[in-house]
Amino acid sequence: MTHIMKASHQWATRPSDERFIDLRDMKRHFETRRLQSAERVVPTKALQIIPDDDNRGIEITGPTGNRYAPTHWAFGQLAQVANLPGIAANGLRQLPSPLAADVLNYGLQFKREVNDIGVLLHKNGVGTCQAVTGPKYGRIWNSDICSTLVDHFGDGRTGSWKVPGEFGKDVDVTKANTTLFAGDRDMFVFLCDEKNRVEVPNRRKSNLMGGNSTGSMARGFFMWNSEVGKTTFGIGMFLFDFVCCNRIVWGAEGYQEIRVRHTSGAPERFVEEIQPALLTYANSATTPIVEAIERAQKAKIDNDLETFLANRFGKSKVEPIKAVHMLEEQRPIETLWDVTTAATAYARSVPWQDDRVLIEREAGKILDLTA
Repeated sequence: MTHIMKASHQWATRPSDERFIDLRDMKRHFETRRLQSAERVVPTKALQIIPDDDNRGIEITGPTGNRYAPTHWAFGQLAQVANLPGIAANGLRQLPSPLAADVLNYGLQFKREVNDIGVLLHKNGVGTCQAVTGPKYGRIWNSDICSTLVDHFGDGRTGSWKVPGEFGKDVDVTKANTTLFAGDRDMFVFLCDEKNRVEVPNRRKSNLMGGNSTGSMARGFFMWNSEVGKTTFGIGMFLFDFVCCNRIVWGAEGYQEIRVRHTSGAPERFVEEIQPALLTYANSATTPIVEAIERAQKAKIDNDLETFLANRFGKSKVEPIKAVHMLEEQRPIETLWDVTTAATAYARSVPWQDDRVLIEREAGKILDLTA
């Protein structure tokens, strides 16, 4: 057994405006930002770096002539893609704005070998450049992640899966004790189910809770992402005893991560692999999720597929589930993992949330068959 400091670090360093007490509020925040944002891939040589009007910073202009001030993070990325060996972003920040602009223009025009560049622009009165990346950066939008969390776990304050309590006891979620964090660079969520604890056979009982531990553990997960390239998308899943006031996870076991780099296929992997994995974990007991996925990918369906699907999802859904898998994968369903991904894909087309969640929960149970 061990303790995990990831959530505690977030809790200790996030300012007030990066703390949320409700997943729905976080979702609305990111939906608004997404509506105000635009992704562009532009020729490197079409970009021009100019000093701002006060000569205190720089701005980026493109084919449209609009001007966008890079954030501190985007400035560092801009210096990196300009391919100027020996000149770091901190050094450029020390230069007068006209000189820094000239140096960056030289790098973009003559030193960068890739023709195109990706930018994430944001406009809410003032135009800012939030990210400067390669042209094939696979952005997973925070709003999509929050929508998935809200659809399956609600507001994060009520229900089974929510912000952790303190020493196993429920608390009213406030900015002082929340584990829902989001800023311009990244987001981090910690949810857990402390009501439906899992009995772990032959587990050494912990005395950390005053001798009251019964050998049962709660399930929890971290989820993190960055739209601007600060970090990968990832999920960390684990069992634990309790969370203290400083949001340290005590008595953790079985910690496993799934990470997705922001390559061109990242958004599809989030939909096709991560969502089913998260649902499976939320509805399973102690099965290690990564091992369960690997087993399910190898487990062939030996009996009649139609009967297998009908017994779990109903006769009316057999053909639609088979069809969506054929459409997306260009091959018929063969394994338990195929069933999980196909049912989850079909659920996305169901307009009624209650029905959609029931299908996804049943899909999540498929991996339990590999245990």
